[in-house]
Amino acid sequence: MKCFPFFNGDKKDKPNSTQSMQSTNSTFTEGEVKRAGSELNSLNISAISTESVRRNSYPSLAQRPSNLRVFTVSELKSATKNFSRSVMLGEGGFGCVYKGFIRSAEDPSEKIEVAVKQLGRRGIQGHKEWVTEVNVLGIVEHPNLVKLVGHCAEDDERGIQRLLVYEYMPNRSVENHLSTRSETPLTWAMRLRIAQDAARGLTYLHEEMDFQIIFRDFKSSNVLLDEHWNAKLSDFGLARLGPPEGLTHVSTAVVGTMGYAAPEYIQTGRVTSKSDVWSYGVFLYELITGRRPLDRNRPRDEQKLLEWVKPFLSDTKKFHLILDPRLKGKYPLKSAQKLAIVANRCLVRHRKNRPKMSEVLERVNRIVETSMETGSPELPLKSLALEETSSDPEAKNKKRIMDLKRGEGGWFVRMWTPKPSQKC
Repeated sequence: MKCFPFFNGDKKDKPNSTQSMQSTNSTFTEGEVKRAGSELNSLNISAISTESVRRNSYPSLAQRPSNLRVFTVSELKSATKNFSRSVMLGEGGFGCVYKGFIRSAEDPSEKIEVAVKQLGRRGIQGHKEWVTEVNVLGIVEHPNLVKLVGHCAEDDERGIQRLLVYEYMPNRSVENHLSTRSETPLTWAMRLRIAQDAARGLTYLHEEMDFQIIFRDFKSSNVLLDEHWNAKLSDFGLARLGPPEGLTHVSTAVVGTMGYAAPEYIQTGRVTSKSDVWSYGVFLYELITGRRPLDRNRPRDEQKLLEWVKPFLSDTKKFHLILDPRLKGKYPLKSAQKLAIVANRCLVRHRKNRPKMSEVLERVNRIVETSMETGSPELPLKSLALEETSSDPEAKNKKRIMDLKRGEGGWFVRMWTPKPSQKC
């Protein structure tokens, strides 16, 4: 039985062998990996073989035109000082990322900064993730998605080389700045802007193209910041096309990062765009609290973020206690409360009751627009929740009030308990 583990949030992208699910994906032979790599490194991404396209479930993407540049290993060695540790930006289960300089396609005399990801030799699965990134980022373009500049697939004396070249994001990831070790904690205004940018990126993937892409690994380490602190989604190796018309979900191997995955995805392997909405809700609580979804270094009752915040949400006098202390009180409390309400709606246990990302984005936009207002009363959290729905029909208001009383309004009232996952 072939298993693909969750990645544990304690160490970036490190496989956790204790929790895994059986894969439903097809496998490649070593020969197919080499052939697909050679074909992808041609002048046009659409040259990928029919069989490889079928196996990767991306026929409609792979057959679309792409403007990606094709690099050789030699070019990327030169760009990164032979993959020197002195220019390494990060290291994880996927491999290593290096800062480099390449010649501009528009003006060869000009050099531009890039980030070069060298995928580790994880065999078949690593290759499939590389193919997915090329297929997805080769044909989508949005201000809140990291731009893929080009790719490389070559065989050399070290074996199969798979590399990706991205635009350089100098301010690293949101996870870096939420870390207690960060010397540049994010202000509240910056956190709201990041929440807005991330919602825009997910809305584009889910609703603004003629096909749907489910990110499937949305987390703070995959939200990067450019030189102007604009947030962009990155790392699409686990992305999947949304379900075909007439179907409600995509069945797939359960992979991702512990603490972010939606409960129905963990239990059944069925993934939908609402799985990303759940992950986004977790991300909002990261921005609010400055804490990771799962932190084994904290006291036992504080290790799981969603469980830890639960007692503070129904008491306005206690709510401020979950706010990131590095904000030093410099935030509008009402703005933080409203963002928590949005998070709660993303974290509703039943996926059908979660909002679409476009609806989430609309609510976040309103919070951003009003966050700088002063003199407005700080209403209790429950009152704010009802205020948010005042424009709904009266019947919906009554139902929501009853839901809150019965404890069915979201995860924080009726805690979900996961079933034991299948082990290898």
